[in-house]
Amino acid sequence: MLSKDQRQKRIQDIVARESVSTQAELVERLRSEGIAVTQATVSRDINELRLVRVPVGKGRHRYALAQMAGHQGVEEELGRLFQNFVKDVDRGENILVIRTADGHATGVALLLDRLRRDDIVGTIAGEDTIFLVARTTAEGEELMEELHSLMLG
Repeated sequence: MLSKDQRQKRIQDIVARESVSTQAELVERLRSEGIAVTQATVSRDINELRLVRVPVGKGRHRYALAQMAGHQGVEEELGRLFQNFVKDVDRGENILVIRTADGHATGVALLLDRLRRDDIVGTIAGEDTIFLVARTTAEGEELMEELHSLMLG
């Protein structure tokens, strides 16, 4: 039986080489290699590895390794993701709730975390929702305006 690190390494190898668009496909691919795994385990691995779903055309997506070099690359990619996948940004005091298309919250949250901004305490992502905690209420308000502008391009 593979260790968690070995299994996650295999997942990274698979998504780097092949077009895998769903967790079920990834489970099937791992099982074909003799790796016993559940979809719940693969879901956790995807979150821990911070894999992102990228468009491949005609409304289809595939998992990919998130690789951003430099702050400028992160900001550009974040803008692209906000325009394509973010549906709404709402705020309650210093907590922002960002709604995305299904399956895209983790990728967006990863890029928000990579900004390493002092006004962002951190993020928590689910399947289609991100909680972003701003340091103060005022900074939350400024962040909300900034994120709305990203949605518009």
